[in-house]
Amino acid sequence: MKSPLKTAGLRHVALNVTNLEACRDFYVNIVGMTIEWQPDADNIYLTSGNDNLALHRATRESSPSIGQRLDHIGFLLDSPEDVDAWHAHMQAHGVTILKAPKTHRDGARSFYCEDPDGVCVQMIYHPPLASTTR
Repeated sequence: MKSPLKTAGLRHVALNVTNLEACRDFYVNIVGMTIEWQPDADNIYLTSGNDNLALHRATRESSPSIGQRLDHIGFLLDSPEDVDAWHAHMQAHGVTILKAPKTHRDGARSFYCEDPDGVCVQMIYHPPLASTTR
């Protein structure tokens, strides 16, 4: 059965991270997000202006289990050229690149890198969504 309600899209991701400070620095100083709210020393909420990324300090109880299904998170970019500029930016900051920039069959262009806690991050230009990033 199809839902009668429409969502506004997926714009919130929460990650349990073992090195909260390094992940904060990656998403703020390299990716360019801003801290929206930091209620305590173990939780930080970041934003790019139209989204929310929560970083929670992992504890033994909150650490991902074998059943974790997260493959990667993605940041939308405005153009294919932005993908290459971001790739150069990440390399200049010593970020681990997992897959080099590639243009996909659907016209999208992206690359994958890794945050300090090992989360796979995709920087992607996706034509159907590019106009919604502005």
